Amino acid sequence: MFQPEYEQRLLQQMAGTSSSGNAGKQQLDLRCIPQRTNSQAARNFELPNDLNPDHAELQVKNDKVVCHSSPYACLLRNEYLGTKIASLDQCKVNAKIHAETGDFKVTENTRLYRYGNQIERNECESSLPALRVPFATVSEPSQRLLSCSAKRPTRRLSRVPYKILDAPELLDDFYLNLIDWSSDNILAVGLGYSVYLWNAVDGQVTRLCDFSQEDNLVTAVSWRNGGGDAHEVAIGTQSGHVSIWDAGRQKQLNRLGGHTARVNALAWRGNNLSSGSHDWSILQRDVRTPPLHITRCLRGHVNGVCGLEWSPSLKYLASGGNDNRLLVWTDNSPEPIYAFEEHKAVVKALAWSPHKSGLLASGGGTTDGYLRFWNVLTGKMVQYIDTGAQISNLAWSRNTSELVTTHGYSQPQVIVWRYPSLKQVVRLSGHTHRVIYLAVSPDNESLVTGGGDETLRFWTAFTKIQPAKVPNSVLSLNQIIR
Repeated sequence: MFQPEYEQRLLQQMAGTSSSGNAGKQQLDLRCIPQRTNSQAARNFELPNDLNPDHAELQVKNDKVVCHSSPYACLLRNEYLGTKIASLDQCKVNAKIHAETGDFKVTENTRLYRYGNQIERNECESSLPALRVPFATVSEPSQRLLSCSAKRPTRRLSRVPYKILDAPELLDDFYLNLIDWSSDNILAVGLGYSVYLWNAVDGQVTRLCDFSQEDNLVTAVSWRNGGGDAHEVAIGTQSGHVSIWDAGRQKQLNRLGGHTARVNALAWRGNNLSSGSHDWSILQRDVRTPPLHITRCLRGHVNGVCGLEWSPSLKYLASGGNDNRLLVWTDNSPEPIYAFEEHKAVVKALAWSPHKSGLLASGGGTTDGYLRFWNVLTGKMVQYIDTGAQISNLAWSRNTSELVTTHGYSQPQVIVWRYPSLKQVVRLSGHTHRVIYLAVSPDNESLVTGGGDETLRFWTAFTKIQPAKVPNSVLSLNQIIR
């Protein structure tokens, strides 16, 4: 970062003015210059040596010596010369600085090499510390210096959405799941009686289906991203039917019955589709079989089911309901293996960690607001935090140990958390009503949220994974053999 006096002199030179000022010359208008980060400014402007604070190793500031050396140079000074530099910004050295002559070299009284048995210490040398063996044990100032130098730069996220789409007739219903993002970069949105597809590549919008003639509202949508045809999307409705559509051909492939109330949640596992309904049941069906064929019927909730999520290993199914319970199911038992009842409100937000096996995150409703983490391998709750607001959705980042939560009453916002410290990375505000729906882009970098204000807002929230650099070597098997 540039020091104020250097910025002032630099801007005066750019504007053609001197330090004393000249009323007859045009002044530089800073408002016309776009804001840059420090790294950008360092690349765009290169100060001369007499103005560059990084050119000199040591400078005097407020009668103190300020060190602008690299961490490696400061570390060597600590270990060999016995200085106590704990940070790159300040280093107090008891030495005489010849500021007037421009000589910024420090005169050290410590002798690095001497015959200990043949040199008699005079009065001046008697006050010097004994020469320590360098790096035998790293000194405390060096440890602080290394800890400060090892900190990663803070990741900056935009707090405003990069795109906003109108979504008329997007239902303001906490129990529904009306948006999902496919692996083909197509967003499916349920609006009223219809499902619309938005292509994130070219921005084209098409209507996939319309149930207005049946007076049947769309209540859930879910892409088949875990295998099979990625163009297939499941659509739950108010009447309890689940329709399977081919989005590419815009054709209905199957219509599944079995529920007696609206379908609130859908979750794919290969060719099998699980559906949770307001009739308290969870039905598992193979979409290749006849419509009325039901593989399993899970009954454990005593109120409507509004959250369903399969684990990455496809071994566990987590379900949340309006009975404030979180259940975990397996194929080996007709009953849930765990029934967690710590939440004090409806459990809709569910997400499995892609980084740690068996780690499940859940969020409670309005009168709860707690974000809780469970280890289903042991059946224990490992961590929790009070978010202070209704949690409507959860999603983990596949590239980093972070997760995002969306909130309704009483703070409509989106929060990115770092796990396991549970420190907030950023708060994203913009929705004027509660944030009910959430979907993550296939590159795992962007989010789309839907709210009661009938808008879809797109945010950049997660870090894109960087491909590993392959070193160039003649011995590499990927090199062309001539």
